[in-house]
Amino acid sequence: MIHQWKRALLEGASGVFERGGRKAPTMDEDQVKELHARIGKLAVAKLFLERTLKPWAGRGAG
Repeated sequence: MIHQWKRALLEGASGVFERGGRKAPTMDEDQVKELHARIGKLAVAKLFLERTLKPWAGRGAG
């Protein structure tokens, strides 16, 4: 992941200092698929935790 960020920085760093219109950022199709997969995993984990912790939600500390 860090290597991808570094490569993206090195490829696009010169464009940061250029004048004129901005180019739309580009992403790999593989990168998009990976991010969608992560979103799905996080959504499932969130639902699991919400359901698991629901019985304790009404209890106060102590």
